[in-house]
Amino acid sequence: MRERARDKGRLEDIIEYSNNVTMLIEGYSYEELVADKRTYFSVIKNIEIVGEAAFMLTKAFKKAYPTTPWKQVQGMRHILVHDYATIDTKELYNTAINDMQPLRQQVERYLAEIDWKAWTALPDDFDDANEEDIIKAARRMKADGMSTNLIAKYTGLRTEEIEEL
Repeated sequence: MRERARDKGRLEDIIEYSNNVTMLIEGYSYEELVADKRTYFSVIKNIEIVGEAAFMLTKAFKKAYPTTPWKQVQGMRHILVHDYATIDTKELYNTAINDMQPLRQQVERYLAEIDWKAWTALPDDFDDANEEDIIKAARRMKADGMSTNLIAKYTGLRTEEIEEL
C-alpha cells in the first residue's frame, strides 16, 4: 500500500540499495561484471529493489519531486523483474556506474529537506482529497510552522489561500 508515512522508509531503502550497487560494482569493468555471475545478479537484485522502492512511493511524493526520473527508475525495475531475458547488460552496467550516485544524492536531499511530520499529516489519498480535507491539512501544517510555499507545493492551494487560514 502506498502511504505517506512509508515514503521516508522507501527513500531510505533507495539509499541503502543504491549504496549496495556502488559497493558491488566498485573496481569492476563491464567485462568483469558480466563474467562474475554472483556480482552480476547481486547488482540486478539491488537495482530491482531501488526500482521497487521508487514504485511504491506515493503518487503525491513523485509529483512533488518531479526532477527525479521516477518513471525510468521504475521502468528499469520492471525490465529486471518481468523482461529479464531482454536485459541489456551494457545498460545495466551504465546504470550501476552512472545513475546510482546521482539518484542517491537527490534522495538524500529529499530526506534532509522534507518536513516529515507535515508530510505525513496530509491524507494518504491527498490527490483525491476533497477541499475541506486539504484545508484542514494546510491548517495543521501552518500550525506546525511549515512555510507557505511548502504548504502550497504539497496541497496545491494558492499562497493567498494559505495566508488566510
